[in-house]
Amino acid sequence: MFRISENLFITDFYKSYKEKGLINEVINSFQNFIYEYFTNHKRKFPFRENITPYNVLVSEIMLQQTQTERVSEKFLKFTEKFPNFLTLSQAPLDVILREWKGLGYNRRAVALKKIAEIVIRDYNGELPDSKEILESFPQIGHNTASSIITFAFNKPTAFIETNVRRVYIYFFFPKKINVHDKEILPIVKLTVDKNNPREWYYALMDYGVMLKRTHPELNKKSVHYRKQAPFKGSSRQIRGKLLKMLIDAKTLDILEIQKRIKINDSKRLEKILYQLEKEGFITIKENIVKLVK
Repeated sequence: MFRISENLFITDFYKSYKEKGLINEVINSFQNFIYEYFTNHKRKFPFRENITPYNVLVSEIMLQQTQTERVSEKFLKFTEKFPNFLTLSQAPLDVILREWKGLGYNRRAVALKKIAEIVIRDYNGELPDSKEILESFPQIGHNTASSIITFAFNKPTAFIETNVRRVYIYFFFPKKINVHDKEILPIVKLTVDKNNPREWYYALMDYGVMLKRTHPELNKKSVHYRKQAPFKGSSRQIRGKLLKMLIDAKTLDILEIQKRIKINDSKRLEKILYQLEKEGFITIKENIVKLVK
């Protein structure tokens, strides 16, 4: 029943939008439709409950490159182990990485620890609600800073992530291909619910997830669409194996690493090790690799 009414609504909505522009009537119509769906199909996640700035920061960093279902599993365990900025800032890196295991992109775990240290040292343990300050933190760009401010402090911001992008392409660019985020962002700014931006973005994201199932072609209409490279055999997979070995052993010889990982290209391994050292995961001295504490 919803599908039929949706198809009729989309046709009429786009016609109205093209004729009238983004007047209040059109914006209200869009918001009401998204909220109606959200009322009946709201997704439940642990990171949408017990909202604190710390919990939001952890979940937003986790969600950057990981599916919500996987984050849901890890979020509760991670925040039970490290319930606040102080405990996270004081935890050894190997302990943090052990709890992070399964989420991938381990540099995010390093970034979280560094952010916790900054918040404790420079901001009296309170996460700033300034986008400019948040963007100065590691692993936080415009979209993540904006989402943290919206979800942690319920302040209106404009940002785009995969599901939000899908919704706006569907409603406002149904006949266009190669849609750029620069075209979408002004519409996001004008249509955000300023009274309750947190719920608004939750609603947008949940509607976007539904669109992923029913209209998978929407992703490819974005100029930012990139097909993810295979994980097997990738440098990302090797990084993960290497860090797992170091979490268990703490210290390893480079030749031992090469033997265990079964990588024949020594230059490729050197490049990966150099990058890990640069990112603050490891130290290398006289061919001995150590995990940073």
